[in-house]
Amino acid sequence: MLPVMPHHERERFLAEPRIGVLGVTDTRGDRAPLLVPVWYHYEPGGEVVVQTGRDTVKARMLRAAGRFSLCAQDESRPYRYVSVEGPITSVADPVDPALREAMARRYLDPDEASAYLDATADQLKDDITFRMRPQHWRTANFAAFAAEFAENGQAEPAGSEG
Repeated sequence: MLPVMPHHERERFLAEPRIGVLGVTDTRGDRAPLLVPVWYHYEPGGEVVVQTGRDTVKARMLRAAGRFSLCAQDESRPYRYVSVEGPITSVADPVDPALREAMARRYLDPDEASAYLDATADQLKDDITFRMRPQHWRTANFAAFAAEFAENGQAEPAGSEG
């Protein structure tokens, strides 16, 4: 059994600035789901927010599927991840400039964020925002598992599929 995170821990983990991997059903025939790394925004108890170009393959698939999943992970040991999946609750077109700025500042230091926002200002008229209400959660936190191995003098586990 995977060592799951309690509710408050998974919410806090997802709210931290991590690169997420968005997954959505690929509608282009006999293909696996589309998986792409994305910046996202989340506050505990709220919705997952992602932005993308209005005319991208990703945006078309999100509209068609009406739902998506997002996985965020900590790549350092002991490994942890949170995966959420749920329905799209709204699509904002165009992007709210304040939200775009908040997301840039979430992922970049202040000088980089300002330069990024200046360099990509035209995207404001091309991007849209998708909001998803988390409905299903999957989590794992291998900290306790790793501590047990360390106490027994065994090597720390490399991780597990979840």
